[in-house]
Amino acid sequence: MGKKIIQFYSLEILDLWKIDIIIPVPLHKVKERERGYNQSFYIAKGISENNNLIIDKTSLQRVYYTTTQTKLNLLQRKSNIKNAFLVKDNNNIANKNILLVDDVVTTGSTINECARVLLENGAQKVYVSSIAIADK
Repeated sequence: MGKKIIQFYSLEILDLWKIDIIIPVPLHKVKERERGYNQSFYIAKGISENNNLIIDKTSLQRVYYTTTQTKLNLLQRKSNIKNAFLVKDNNNIANKNILLVDDVVTTGSTINECARVLLENGAQKVYVSSIAIADK
């Protein structure tokens, strides 16, 4: 799916947005260990192939294990995800244009929280890509 994203949106990602790094929305280490992979990373990997775009899997970290967002309403989602992410080292993101990659966007609570943390830690701009927007 990442290869399809770059195929259709290379002008935006590479030329208009001038993306410096790609950051997949991180899973909590326990959830990633249970699942065995981070689906957002594999989407990011497809976007980055053949484009010299760096995937940064370490700067943004999920520090709280949150309950699944799938059965929560908008207010519950915002509360559930609040302060769940932190930037480990802002030197990697300072003054960078970042493409934040998630698999599915429903209410935007997760990507908004990630973008907020990245911007507060010095990111120049944060753009978002996903493979689906879920019907609320």
